[in-house]
Amino acid sequence: MEMYNVYCDESCHLENDRQPIMALGAIWCPKEELPRLSQEILDIKNKHNAKGELKWIKVSSSRKDFYFDLINWFFAEPAMHFRALVVLNKLSLDHKSFNQNSHDAFYYKMYFSLLNKLFSPEHKYDVYLDIKDTRSRLRNRKLKEILCNNVYDFTGEMIGKIQNIRSHESHLVQLTDLFLGALTYKHRNLAGNAAKLEIIKLIEAKLKYPSTLMRSTSLREEKFNLFLFSPQIPAPVQKRD
Repeated sequence: MEMYNVYCDESCHLENDRQPIMALGAIWCPKEELPRLSQEILDIKNKHNAKGELKWIKVSSSRKDFYFDLINWFFAEPAMHFRALVVLNKLSLDHKSFNQNSHDAFYYKMYFSLLNKLFSPEHKYDVYLDIKDTRSRLRNRKLKEILCNNVYDFTGEMIGKIQNIRSHESHLVQLTDLFLGALTYKHRNLAGNAAKLEIIKLIEAKLKYPSTLMRSTSLREEKFNLFLFSPQIPAPVQKRD
């Protein structure tokens, strides 16, 4: 089976961060292509004399051309794929009614929804998540159990491993951060950074479907796949006479 590496990141994922949305994203590519892809990103960084990690928080007018080149490269590279899930109206989540009164349970559901749509039984996958806190290892173990059970992969033949990685160790984790940053900036209706707005405009111009980051794509979209999730609202309690 062909081996794929999947690189994941998340934004606004904490329960009490008072953010109106939550976003999870993943970039995946054939493992055999990884050395070439990483070198090409490094070449773009060297061309622009870009030091350190490429991250959304670093986007500025002086670095705009660097990020433009990265985005153009991604959309022109057939080996690269991106999928994101955006939770809308996060402040209206009702964990008591739908998630066993647990934000962690909701977190696993969303990661499951993000990843299970990109897995194919014809391939094998190693999944790498940007490390966030000391509980990350336990979360990874639970996530792998849920994903494997869903596809009856009880021997780990399809989903090889899910492990943490620090963002500075992977250009593709950093690129995932960039796309998630653009999504969350758009969905939070922010407008204070002109360079970020131009990058969002470029991404939307590259999309095959109607050019907006504010709606879900077709599930069949393989280059830049986006799913917007709206929380369920509990049914009103019926009063008895």
